[in-house]
Amino acid sequence: MKNARLGVVFASLLALGGCGAVSALNKAAIPLDAYELRAPSDMPQAGRSLNRALSIEPPTTSGALDTDRILVKPNPVQSLYLPDGRWASELPAMWQTMALRAFEDTGALSYVGRRPLGAVGDFALISEITDFQAELGDDDTATIRLRLTARLVRESDARVVARRVFSAAVPVEGTETLTLVNGFNVASDEVLAEMVAWGLQGMGLRLPAS
Repeated sequence: MKNARLGVVFASLLALGGCGAVSALNKAAIPLDAYELRAPSDMPQAGRSLNRALSIEPPTTSGALDTDRILVKPNPVQSLYLPDGRWASELPAMWQTMALRAFEDTGALSYVGRRPLGAVGDFALISEITDFQAELGDDDTATIRLRLTARLVRESDARVVARRVFSAAVPVEGTETLTLVNGFNVASDEVLAEMVAWGLQGMGLRLPAS
């Protein structure tokens, strides 16, 4: 049986039927605890630095994800937001910050930023998040699902030099907000570690195995 507390509150929320529902939920005058995901704390060190500059754009997302609310799916056709928690910033901005930190922590690049260094940088990372939700199961369990498509673009000629889809599915025991957030952290760490290794390889450097 799903967590009773969540079940009672979810019953009072409308499924997301469009921008109006999203707007109404976001404007609700209810104080929510804020949660922040962080980049992995154990990124492998490159050992040497590439003379490369990377700009990381905030990912694009669907309307339901383009918010600071934490998305939950009680079933495949219904989407709700957690009633008592939110992200510390909107998902695209939070993910951009995590990606910046993850690339920086490897020490592999001469520059990592939100915009190119100078008029034109060397590479840009463009991505789209299509899944970032907790999918509720039976018996007070859930699966955190993350899916992201990333493209590494050479700035000089706008050529896509690499493209890859990253995904993670992390089972969690319990549907309390903190339990779900910890699951999001595990899924994000997994995808970020894979994406950083892939991105650096696309720029000419292979990270050592962690």
